[in-house]
Amino acid sequence: MANYRIRRGDTLSALATRFKTTVSALARANKIANPNLIIAGKTLRVPGAGGDSFEGPKGTGGSKGTGGSKGTGGSKGTGGTKGTGGAAAPGNATPAMRKLAEAGRKAALGMGGYNSQGLCATGVSRAIQNAFGFKVWGNGNQIDNNLPRDKFKQVNMSLAEALKIPGLVLTWEKTPSRLGSIYGHTAITTGDGKSSVSDFIERNTLGASGRSGLKIFMPTM
Repeated sequence: MANYRIRRGDTLSALATRFKTTVSALARANKIANPNLIIAGKTLRVPGAGGDSFEGPKGTGGSKGTGGSKGTGGSKGTGGTKGTGGAAAPGNATPAMRKLAEAGRKAALGMGGYNSQGLCATGVSRAIQNAFGFKVWGNGNQIDNNLPRDKFKQVNMSLAEALKIPGLVLTWEKTPSRLGSIYGHTAITTGDGKSSVSDFIERNTLGASGRSGLKIFMPTM
């Protein structure tokens, strides 16, 4: 069993070919729930290989300041999360994630456009139903508990990183407004690095102040 430090641009299928194994064998050895999602900087166990370690060259996914360092793809608070079996990155969003982002945008344009209607949970629930065929109930700070865990998983990354990835569900426990202090807020990322959608399109989610209790969920379908 050998170890390989995942580099940016790697895919599990390409690595399986490289190491003369299969995608399923790699996924099983590394407990990867979604073979389409691997994280730069993470260590991949390669079954059937010798005892050598295969490291990416400096300046790529295995070096400081890139995929394996703090503040990037493989560390706490960003693209990777401990104990989740892999998280998303901007370049490898799944079709389900892109479908949810598009459904979210359509729901927002059909409700408030660029103006909030105070119905963020309705917009997110409508997007999920249109994308996947089931409805999720609850207000902004309840949706996180009602997302089916066989279809969504919580991931640990910063808001700035999440906004670069389409189709993630964001929930906040509280916001500064009167209703937000009671019901929280929820939205879906568009992947452009700044905006999110719910019952309206929020142009600068990163610039919204006073929100607390952020949780981020990724579709796993």
